[in-house]
Amino acid sequence: MQEIRNEKVASMVQKLAAEFIEKNSNGKSMITVTAIDLSPDMKEAKVLFTVLPSSAEDAAEDFLKRQRSDFRDYVKKVWRMRTIPFFDFELDKGERHRQRIDELLSQAKQADELKK
Repeated sequence: MQEIRNEKVASMVQKLAAEFIEKNSNGKSMITVTAIDLSPDMKEAKVLFTVLPSSAEDAAEDFLKRQRSDFRDYVKKVWRMRTIPFFDFELDKGERHRQRIDELLSQAKQADELKK
């Protein structure tokens, strides 16, 4: 039962984070919310995101870290929950690694096809 509730809360936080970023970012880069890492007690939540182009990752991370309290206020206004988690934003390095693995596999497949 608790797992289902955590999944619902994480899903809602992900949706709200995407809306908040869309409304408040400058639009120079595309910031995508990839996942929410919610603590079991739901008091803390990490918002994982990716940025395109990758050269704007540092600026986007700085922007989002500055917006943490504003995001929490936004969640308070939009969503009536008894306990609102404290948020942190973190670059999703796992997604970047997955993309790199896909790229390498594609290159290996192309090289294999050329050998045939």
